[in-house]
Amino acid sequence: MHLLHEWVILSNLLLLLLGFALLSNHFEESRIPAILPRFLPDDWKGGFVLLLMIFVLSSFLDNIAAAIIGGTIAGTVFRGKVHIGYLAAIVAASNAGGSGSVVGDTTTTMMWIDGVDPLDVFEAFVAAGVAMVIFGIPAAMQQHRHSPISKDAPAGITVDWVRVAIVAFILLTAIGVNVLINVKFRDQSDTFPFIGVGVWAAILVAAIWRQPDWKLLPGAFKGSVFLLSLILCASMMPVEKLPVASWHTAFGLGFVSAVFDNIPLTALALKQGGYDWGFLAYAVGFGGSMIWFGSSAGVALSNMYPEAKSVGLWLKHGWFVAVAYIAGFFVLLAVLGWHPNEPHKRAAPAAPAASTAAPAGIAGGGSQG
Repeated sequence: MHLLHEWVILSNLLLLLLGFALLSNHFEESRIPAILPRFLPDDWKGGFVLLLMIFVLSSFLDNIAAAIIGGTIAGTVFRGKVHIGYLAAIVAASNAGGSGSVVGDTTTTMMWIDGVDPLDVFEAFVAAGVAMVIFGIPAAMQQHRHSPISKDAPAGITVDWVRVAIVAFILLTAIGVNVLINVKFRDQSDTFPFIGVGVWAAILVAAIWRQPDWKLLPGAFKGSVFLLSLILCASMMPVEKLPVASWHTAFGLGFVSAVFDNIPLTALALKQGGYDWGFLAYAVGFGGSMIWFGSSAGVALSNMYPEAKSVGLWLKHGWFVAVAYIAGFFVLLAVLGWHPNEPHKRAAPAAPAASTAAPAGIAGGGSQG
């Protein structure tokens, strides 16, 4: 009975995770990442501009893909000598950029699928922008002292604009389907994984012009099953045992997400309700950057740079990420204030009066379902 209630969210997320893996590959194969170094300044500002590029990429690509692309470019322009503090900044930039976009992070995508208005999530960019400046500048200066930038990109690279158009087409399809379902067919939104199916329809149509790398799917599927298992476990958690939703709770969840996966944290918050979703998106999205295993982007980048798999060195050289998280959160609180969003789901209809005559065991089981 529980799976009958959760299958739409789980299947939607599975389809989107697999689809975004192919989407990210389309973007990489467009060769835009290869020409990005041409636009970097020669001094420490080059490192900061690269972090800004990662921030922007993550707002429409998956934050894991943005971190990997950023790590690849950093390895090239810094001649393989990437400081661990700068690696922390790359993860922070990818998580910050994804925190305000419903297609930029698994947690915000979960909110979107669950019915949260994308504009409610968008306000997280206020905090993320502040945090970007606070951690980005010291990280870029640190990297410049460690190994100055060399921005020469390979010559003769041409952009595959067809793949760029495919990326835009898939993203616009996802957004269009979501808007259509939630505006015109809200009552049917919980009955079928419309967004995920829409994304895959766009992928299959676009395959007429450029074939995606289908070989990526088995690996992406295994990682997706793991994330979905966490979400399913979290959906069984009794929300009445959780702290009351408040800005204090949201602030604390940012630190919790540094050591505990933010996927089940988001699932619990959605089940509980009563949050200002912009605050929550920023907290669970960016908070995981404070430790290398606190986010999927951090784990992915640390696989590329194994020296980053040290909590002590990450905290010692990436201290500015924690400072940026705190500053960004309180700037958002001061500028917009804590305003819990209206319930994004219709309340379940009240049980008929006759049901009170049902045996206690049956009534209890129904309420759990």
